[in-house]
Amino acid sequence: MARDQKGSVRPVTFAGDALVLIDQRRLPGRLVRLRIDDHNAAVAAIRDMVVRGAPAIGIAGGYAVVLAAQAADRAGLVGHEWRKHVADAAAGIARARPTAVNLAWAVGKVAAAAAAGGGTEALRAEAAAILAADVSANRAIGREGSALLPEECAVLTHCNAGALATGGFGTALGVVRAAHDAGKLRMVFATETRPLQQGMRLTAWELRREGIPVTVIADSAAAWLMRCGEVQAVVVGADRIARNGDVANKIGTYALAIAACRHRIPFYVAAPVSTLDPATRSGTDIIIEERSAGELTEFKGRRLAPLGVSVVNPAFDITPAELITAIITESGVLRGPDVGRIMESLESGPAAERTLDCPGNEAGESRRMGHA
Repeated sequence: MARDQKGSVRPVTFAGDALVLIDQRRLPGRLVRLRIDDHNAAVAAIRDMVVRGAPAIGIAGGYAVVLAAQAADRAGLVGHEWRKHVADAAAGIARARPTAVNLAWAVGKVAAAAAAGGGTEALRAEAAAILAADVSANRAIGREGSALLPEECAVLTHCNAGALATGGFGTALGVVRAAHDAGKLRMVFATETRPLQQGMRLTAWELRREGIPVTVIADSAAAWLMRCGEVQAVVVGADRIARNGDVANKIGTYALAIAACRHRIPFYVAAPVSTLDPATRSGTDIIIEERSAGELTEFKGRRLAPLGVSVVNPAFDITPAELITAIITESGVLRGPDVGRIMESLESGPAAERTLDCPGNEAGESRRMGHA
């Protein structure tokens, strides 16, 4: 198979006056791009997981605000009415999916450009800057994370935190790609990631098309592979990271962290700084999205569960900070993280400070080992 440029898939682009999204529901069978020129349709695409992954959702949300501005232009709105239309649309876009902090962050940045007096072109430039910054951040995350991995490493990852979940290249898969380029990677174990199988459908598709070795496993097989010594590191993405370092990510992440802790395997979270949320104190304050029962009880329109059965289908779970070896960002590797302090350091400290260790990290390591 011919190899593509690493992370060359771009799930979110803007062409002419329309948002263009890869329909990730159709992968791996077909690569279909949807052209969207209405911000309400963009909200529906985010909710229906045409686009998914916290950074990609944020980028799509930012461009959805641009679509709202274009609609205001077509309606002949000016001044206060134009800004009110954009602000009202932005508020609705930001609510499309509640757990991923990148959505509200990106929408807020683009909407702020409108509030500051910028026109549609200024909003579009802000959205484009968010996309470009995400790709750059992903590549930096890859470099930072690759340096943490041992030689001849087998990495286990969950869901899809690759090019499809970001502006391009990926967070967790950015680490994988960089490790592969460095000759350190032996294998990637991709969990199927029930119930929508993003690992089997999307992660395996991305890695296969680039010639990176990947093996798909059932979610329930992960702990056993760790027990058998097949896994040297776990690397996952994140949808929101609270002030105390708790991480919201795809449901099943918490179970992997517990298993990794038991087997003394490093558990890394790879995420851009935009995913850090110092305004949220801890994981208990993060809203967990509950998705439809049909995602569990049906497959391609065929019902699998008995009629009337109760269903709980959370899209995410919370991994507590003490189970996380480190958080890998484009600004450095964070250990024993207090995200509030780290955010202050990133905003005021010299750019050359690449690794930020919080007080008490050694105690955190001891607590982690004590669970094993």
